[in-house]
Amino acid sequence: MGSAPGRTVRRHRSAQRYPAARPPLWQARDVITRIDPEDSHPTSGYAHVTLVESGRLAFFAGQMPMDDSGERVVGVGDLDAQVDRTVVNAARALAAVGARPEDVVRTTVYVVASAAAEAGRAWHRFAGSEIGAAFTSASTLLGVAVLGFPDQLVELEMTAALSAPGPAAPSAGTPR
Repeated sequence: MGSAPGRTVRRHRSAQRYPAARPPLWQARDVITRIDPEDSHPTSGYAHVTLVESGRLAFFAGQMPMDDSGERVVGVGDLDAQVDRTVVNAARALAAVGARPEDVVRTTVYVVASAAAEAGRAWHRFAGSEIGAAFTSASTLLGVAVLGFPDQLVELEMTAALSAPGPAAPSAGTPR
């Protein structure tokens, strides 16, 4: 990959082309490159820039620590339990469109927190989870005063780059 005139870049430690996970028809897998400009500050694992060469993107609504009924927040008062449940819900959402955590190109984490350390703890728990690869791309962490449901402490938004549609496209969800 070249760099812009007068600007050099270094590839993020996780920069790579992801191999096709589909039959030969899908060999033209999207390309996701994670980049840290040479003059940028070090990060805790995310890339400053995520370059996507993709024709399809999936924008995920905020994933929350809701139970399967969608009526109850899981882990009231327990940030770690809420992050863990949000991971479960986010993994399901990714699977519904045939995406992997490595396909995520942008995350935004909202945490009800009055201290940066508490918000950071949530981000690091996400990054160490089964969807942790999603947090190697562009990522933003925000401490907020309140979220949409009573007792909700965390919410996760994601954007993923998907392969072109084809006969093997997933159908784990119901399109509306």
